Amino acid sequence: MAHDPDSARLIDPETDPLATYVLEPDDVRSLLDRVVTSPGGSTHTTHAPFTGAPIAAVPLSTPEDVARATTAARRAQRAWARTPLRERAAVLLRVHDLVLAHQSDVLDLIQLENGKSRQSAYEEVADIAIIARHYAHRASAYLAPRRVRGLLPVLTKVDVLRHPVGVVGIIAPWNYPLTLTLGDALPALVAGNAVVLRPDPQTALTALWAAEQLEAAGLPAGVLQVVVGDGSIGSAVIDHVDQVTFTGSTATGRVVAARAGERLIPATLELGGKNPMYVAEDVDVEVAAEGAVRACFANTGQLCMSIERMYVHEAVADEFTEAFVRRARALRLGPGLDYASDMGSLTSAQQLARVVEHVEDALTHGARVLAGGVHRTDIGPLFYEPTILGDVPPQARAFREETFGPVVALYRVASDDEAVAAMNDTEFGLNASVWTRSTRRGAEIAARVGAGTVNVNEGYVAGWGSTGAPQGGRGQSGLGHRHGPEGIWQTTEQQTVALQRGVHSVLGGPGVGLHRLFDLGAERWTEVYTGLLRAMRTLRQP
Repeated sequence: MAHDPDSARLIDPETDPLATYVLEPDDVRSLLDRVVTSPGGSTHTTHAPFTGAPIAAVPLSTPEDVARATTAARRAQRAWARTPLRERAAVLLRVHDLVLAHQSDVLDLIQLENGKSRQSAYEEVADIAIIARHYAHRASAYLAPRRVRGLLPVLTKVDVLRHPVGVVGIIAPWNYPLTLTLGDALPALVAGNAVVLRPDPQTALTALWAAEQLEAAGLPAGVLQVVVGDGSIGSAVIDHVDQVTFTGSTATGRVVAARAGERLIPATLELGGKNPMYVAEDVDVEVAAEGAVRACFANTGQLCMSIERMYVHEAVADEFTEAFVRRARALRLGPGLDYASDMGSLTSAQQLARVVEHVEDALTHGARVLAGGVHRTDIGPLFYEPTILGDVPPQARAFREETFGPVVALYRVASDDEAVAAMNDTEFGLNASVWTRSTRRGAEIAARVGAGTVNVNEGYVAGWGSTGAPQGGRGQSGLGHRHGPEGIWQTTEQQTVALQRGVHSVLGGPGVGLHRLFDLGAERWTEVYTGLLRAMRTLRQP
């Protein structure tokens, strides 16, 4: 089910002077051979955000290819589900080792396809190692049968089992091409599912590299299938799988949820956010400013959990703003495949246009640029300076809409209550951040914020990196969770097995099944059972 080798290739610098051989042609061909597509199918040429140079002509799948991929995955899943859990977990541990050992290769791929800085790319490598290790060691506990109290003490034994749903569909975006492909696939796979993965065409090579590592780690052929294409291919995935995980915009998430609802399959959705941060008056200003820079400008702001609204207590507003602006202006922008740059490029011309539009619209409505606001064409076609805005009014698009770029708006508040009210004045609820010297105060404020995750004295890394805790959004930010037990449970179906003991005669004696109760007759058995219910209430039985 591979593509036509002649139709998908690394762009040759001899025919296109902008192209590059940073990637070895044979290696790229090997990756592209993993796409499920048909001979003679169409391709999508990807371009490096750093330079605009073409990278590869990626083969595109058709809806019929998705159907074939799902059929193959379903066939392979039956044997994979019968594989002992310890062996499935061992695959994850080998993935952990392989990703760390070959990180330089995937860091190059992520940067070339996405445009982010190398340190932001490394966050994805570390994240995969954490996820792989966590589920390798915790899957047995998460998936273990659960004993619950039965109807009749001693006589009724009840276990709740978890079975893989079958084939899990993952529709992944371009902003975290390793984390949101391999990171979502690992818990599904260790639970015994097969996976049909649809990465964004722009970052398909990274996803295909992940598929290669899974195979090298011992995942049987066919258990993971990769299809590539636009929204129509994502829709085709939903039409064939047994559960879908989608990460993307709220608008598209509604479409995914509706389509999944028509088929009555579960859907996990991580959608948009307009994430807030509160800086209290008791902070160490320099520490908070450093954390704010990372929270706002990591991954060039193209992060669902990125901070875009910042509420600063008026007592430290001037001092904090000075420190925050100074640190933002000091960030180094650059395209290098090394750690010399602090912030990389936006990924696409569409994202750049949105960032520019939001900033210009805010300025039209009276906002002020405190830092940035400049499209840095001297560095590359899609570079935009880290931007801090003041006095952004409610009429501006950047006040409520997600920018998804390196732009943050600053506001002054006079109290914790005012900050919490402002933070909750949104239809989104994905991530939030609170900064204060008092961890008790921080925890109390966090509990009042309407977000799925609240980080105290950190922007997003602490919550996201604590893989044992669920990550998900409220309101328009999504449904369901990744990470924690929920991250693997969402790819399983529960089954209750209720076993009634003593029903049949033993050694010639009468059985003690429920039939003995019902044989008393309706009036008598209901009287007896009422007495039993009262006794259990007295004994405080659950």
